[in-house]
Amino acid sequence: MSGAGAPKTDKIDGSGLKVVVIAGTWHDTISNGLIAGAERVLNEADAAYRVVRVPGSFELAIAAQAAFAGGADAVVALGVIIRGGTPHFEYVSAATTDGLTRVALDAGKPVGFGVLTLDDEQQGLDRAGLEGSKEDKGAEAADAALRTALVVRELRG
Repeated sequence: MSGAGAPKTDKIDGSGLKVVVIAGTWHDTISNGLIAGAERVLNEADAAYRVVRVPGSFELAIAAQAAFAGGADAVVALGVIIRGGTPHFEYVSAATTDGLTRVALDAGKPVGFGVLTLDDEQQGLDRAGLEGSKEDKGAEAADAALRTALVVRELRG
């Protein structure tokens, strides 16, 4: 598992930013860990946020689009897609990634990408920010969304 090369970052001042955390409901233990990591970062940054749940990763893009239409400055998209024995994994992973990219570009606002695409459940547990996890992808996605929202705000000055 790679965490090598991850940036070391200072505290973020997210006050004044409105963020929506959108998470799928599949693989509850992993998705709840991702949400907890995102919430920790958003609380530490003093960002205003709310958490909404959607059925699965495929639905993240439409919910992100609605969040931006409702005035969000950033979205944190969290999901878990585990490879199975059919091509379903590839279709859902590609559609989710492409959909979230399109929503971000159309809105001109950041989507922190915390969608885990995994070969097995253990890989998700290792990345969910749970006790014993090696990484915290929910926290990383929230951090990326906040930092990018601040850059976008500055560039549009």
